[in-house]
Amino acid sequence: MRFGVDEAGKGPVFGSMWAACVVAPDESAVPDGVDDSKRLSPERREELAAVIRDDDRLRVGVAEITPERIDDPETDMNTLTVAAQAEAIDDAGVDGLAGEVDAGDTSESRFARRVTEAASADVDITAEHGADETYPLVAAASIVAKVERDAQMARLAEEFGEVGSGYPSDGTTREFLAQFVADHGELPPFARTSWSTCRDVLAAHEQSGLGDF
Repeated sequence: MRFGVDEAGKGPVFGSMWAACVVAPDESAVPDGVDDSKRLSPERREELAAVIRDDDRLRVGVAEITPERIDDPETDMNTLTVAAQAEAIDDAGVDGLAGEVDAGDTSESRFARRVTEAASADVDITAEHGADETYPLVAAASIVAKVERDAQMARLAEEFGEVGSGYPSDGTTREFLAQFVADHGELPPFARTSWSTCRDVLAAHEQSGLGDF
């Protein structure tokens, strides 16, 4: 038995960061076609995630890092990425196993050590940059995590209207954010308020309000 871990949603201004851990008897149990989730269409990711979850040979754990945790001034994204991966490992019920994780730090060895220490389970971790391109189990975890994030964004769109991908580079996301602040005078409840994108939109709104006096 081995496991692979990856996260999705480090950089968006909307929504949570998600991590997933996929455990398998060996890599041959991973469905054909797994890859870095960013290289797959949303439809293909959903298909593969369903296959992964439905396979009795595979075990999946998921962790969510909410915007509230991300905005906590006492933490940082490296620490939260460690927490996300460790919590996904624990959610999968991993114990006494070895596995690979996608390194969320410039130092692969430091990241591996931090995740190992943060996990409640007894695990032997190897961290590598681009692990989702090398290890099928990490790629599988990448897919599961990305599908969880996609599902969250779909739920938000149903409730609030078209919010886009949630990334600052997305014009639809920027337009929604600016309009929401213009309409309500505050950020949407699912925004990462500590992100510069949010601070800039709020500042622009406040500045435009001063022009009314």
